[in-house]
Amino acid sequence: MSNKEGGVLRIPGRYLPQGGHGGFRKRKHDTFPHSQRRDGKDVNSSSPVMVAFKAFQQELDARHDKYERLVKLSRDITVESKRIIFLLHRITSAPDMEEVLAESEVKLDAVRQKILQVARELLGEEMHQFHRAITAGLQEYVEAVSFQHFIKTRSLISMDEINKQLVFTPEENGKENQTPSPDAQDKEPGPWRLRITPVDYLLGVADLTGELMRMCINSVGNGDIDTPFEVSQFLRQVYDGFSFIGNTGPYEVSKKLYTLKQSLAKVENACYALRVRGSEIPKHMLADVFSAKTEMMDQEEGIS
Repeated sequence: MSNKEGGVLRIPGRYLPQGGHGGFRKRKHDTFPHSQRRDGKDVNSSSPVMVAFKAFQQELDARHDKYERLVKLSRDITVESKRIIFLLHRITSAPDMEEVLAESEVKLDAVRQKILQVARELLGEEMHQFHRAITAGLQEYVEAVSFQHFIKTRSLISMDEINKQLVFTPEENGKENQTPSPDAQDKEPGPWRLRITPVDYLLGVADLTGELMRMCINSVGNGDIDTPFEVSQFLRQVYDGFSFIGNTGPYEVSKKLYTLKQSLAKVENACYALRVRGSEIPKHMLADVFSAKTEMMDQEEGIS
């Protein structure tokens, strides 16, 4: 769309004389000579504003690098803790339980050395600023430690007992201090400490219930009739404890409560079948019967 004003044919964004010759309309900044344009080279790098922003940049870069290192350490802790859990599940079929427990303790010591590196990174820092980077690994570690403790004592390990295991002396610090982080080089050695938060502890214990349910089914398949009833009683106590928290706790805890209830229902169903039909079903077929019932329960929950 165009119009004529003052003998000039005007088109949006362009001007055309009536003779047909014309060109693009010059923008305002095109009228300045090139020598007068600011290309950033004349900025005074020693000004207080530039010095302050450079300090901000260095602080943010250091914090980002620390966060990435913590994420990698948390991933390593998660992987090693899962391997420990898989190892502990072999107890139901292993001939020598003490050998499996000894091997799991060695692997837990290796995981604690990873946690020591996390404690070194967090020295002098506010832990809650980096909590999201390490929470997954800490939860998996709590699950592995509590699983081993239950197998040994048939009881739940407390948060204070876990935290006592995460206090490291300077001698222990020297085991894995070959390549210290840049931020921790100038800081005095140990004792290093990392405290498990109540939320990490609760979420780790909630995940433990799923592993206990699997151990219950596996033990029945190997002819162990006592373990399901011990696990059932323990899970019922844990569920009662979580019920007191209810919806007043963190959102993640309320989500885990539903999974805990499912694990308890499966274990109680196994105990019911053992008590009522245990004499009718051969021991070597009990695991197949419970697996079929578990699949039926999962399908019913999916339909509902």
